[in-house]
Amino acid sequence: MTYTFLQHYWYFLVCLLAGLLVFLMFVQGANSLIFSLGRTEEERELVVNSTGRKWEYTFTTLVTFGGAFFASFPLFYSTSFGGAYWVWMLILASFVLQAVAYEYQSKPGNVFGKTTYRWFLVLNGFFGPFLVGAAVATFFTGSAFIVSKGAIGGMEATGPVISRWANGWHGLDALANPWNWVMGFAVFFLARTLGLLYVMNNVADECLRSRISVRLIGTASLFLLFFLAFLGHVLVKDGFAVDADGIVSIVPYKYLHNLQSMWYVAVALVVGVSLVLYGIVRTIWSKAYTRGIWPTGIGTVITVVSLLLLAAWNGTAYYPSTADLQSSLTLKNSSSSEFTLRTMAWVSLVIPFVLAYIFYAWRAIDKKKLTKTELAEDEHKY
Repeated sequence: MTYTFLQHYWYFLVCLLAGLLVFLMFVQGANSLIFSLGRTEEERELVVNSTGRKWEYTFTTLVTFGGAFFASFPLFYSTSFGGAYWVWMLILASFVLQAVAYEYQSKPGNVFGKTTYRWFLVLNGFFGPFLVGAAVATFFTGSAFIVSKGAIGGMEATGPVISRWANGWHGLDALANPWNWVMGFAVFFLARTLGLLYVMNNVADECLRSRISVRLIGTASLFLLFFLAFLGHVLVKDGFAVDADGIVSIVPYKYLHNLQSMWYVAVALVVGVSLVLYGIVRTIWSKAYTRGIWPTGIGTVITVVSLLLLAAWNGTAYYPSTADLQSSLTLKNSSSSEFTLRTMAWVSLVIPFVLAYIFYAWRAIDKKKLTKTELAEDEHKY
């Protein structure tokens, strides 16, 4: 295991966590549809309790994603999470609203009423996926930051400040780029699509299922429109290449060249998109098919991983700086030490066992479809 291999290995694991996070955002997607999908109080309770059994997975994966990035690529963590803190604080705030809403909407003495807390879930359902998508888009569009490597040894007047934002917007400037909006809406409508597919699979209610089949057509179409627009833009835009000496330069069609050079990533991207489409189309086509969440969910993970690999592998700066090109972050200049990455690589061998346990717990929870009768008898419903 060379140092270069470890850097690529840990970036892959971070991408895998990002893919799992986007898949698990079916919770946010379904919550954004609480009032439009559920026409009665019973139907709304079905949607809330269906996603309520899984919201901890999404929150935990978000925290794990941040922790993995901090441990393996600390300079990215300090630059993005510390510099673009308004974006990350808004994301965190939306997830805190989600946790509060689930835990308190049915508590005795709730003076705000269920409706207020359910609107908190709707807000999280929109802003969570949208802001995460906009943040991920900056891997391709860039952000305004400056890195001062000399500050590590105290050789510069900036003192211990290694990276700083080049303007006072601290991440909100990402919303000035329309392509970040396009990616944000792509993730938002993907989360909605996954949410519809999950409720279709998890809730045994014919009224909801028939309504979902209709909503799925428009929601999935909007997702494909925004996603394909962003993917097409990425493949034809200039990219940020880094040479053997660590010099970053702008290269036309860099991400398209990455796709051509890394055939295995290209194959994975095609497979991922195909699985996403298969789950959606078959669910719309067949009224008896309710397992579309699985091919679409697996395809989502593969697609997200493939897209993020294009941003970093094959000599590419994965977090480009629009303020100072040479401050752009690469796998080589932003990673932890070889000792740290090697030690964590051994620890990462337990990941398959953790995933196996999650799979087991998930199946145990979803062994029986959620119904109105079961919900009426449940003393611990949300």
